[in-house]
Amino acid sequence: MQPIISIRDLRKNYGDKQVLKGITLDIFPGQIIGYIGPNGAGKSTTVKVLIGLLSDFEGDVSILGKDLRQDTLSIKSLIGYVPENAEIYEVLTPMEYLSFVGKLYELEDDIIEERATRMLQAFGLLENKDQRMDTFSKGMRQKVLITSGLLHNPQIVVLDEPLSGLDANAVIIVKEIMTLLKKENKTIFYCSHMMDVVEKVSDRIVLIDEGSIVADGTFSALKESGDETLEQIFARLTGKQQHSTSADAFINALGQ
Repeated sequence: MQPIISIRDLRKNYGDKQVLKGITLDIFPGQIIGYIGPNGAGKSTTVKVLIGLLSDFEGDVSILGKDLRQDTLSIKSLIGYVPENAEIYEVLTPMEYLSFVGKLYELEDDIIEERATRMLQAFGLLENKDQRMDTFSKGMRQKVLITSGLLHNPQIVVLDEPLSGLDANAVIIVKEIMTLLKKENKTIFYCSHMMDVVEKVSDRIVLIDEGSIVADGTFSALKESGDETLEQIFARLTGKQQHSTSADAFINALGQ
């Protein structure tokens, strides 16, 4: 099987700081990839490269056999991106915003209307579809962002902390959406700090630390002992296993 995303020796510097140090990774159709790592490990930089926001990188990235540098616009049309935080046009209503996004992807008006209505209804936002979003909570805005990222039915979905601000019911819906997208042979690149969700939904977990991949495999393959959680694996492989000591030090500081 040919990889849908192929990354070879990906490197990226910000000034003198090397953020990505030779990432090599193949991702195949129908996989949910859990891409995890500590803050500053290089996750967001990898995402920005994949969605075409960063072009000044070293190495090679191809998506569906197309070179990312040479075919950036056509590749963007195949990708849906849901960020943790985004500048949403708050003076617009959800339907106005989704119409704007749909037109960027050259969707017909009737398709935009049909999809947006049904997707907002699934998220319980149909009654708010004509309400300006400057009155929305963070969770409501995140539901609109998720809808906008999937509106054009992308082949590849990049999710960067997509559950931020969502209530428990919405989290369950998003997890089910990921499962259904996988059944449709969509590829999901999922970045999150919520280890329990990553553990449950990912076919494969890629752990990055200080710009390099330190683990790549299924959850069962990454376990050193039979009862390790993903949080314990994360702590072991990133060398940060003193969480209890750090928590004690924090609380002890309150007594000073």
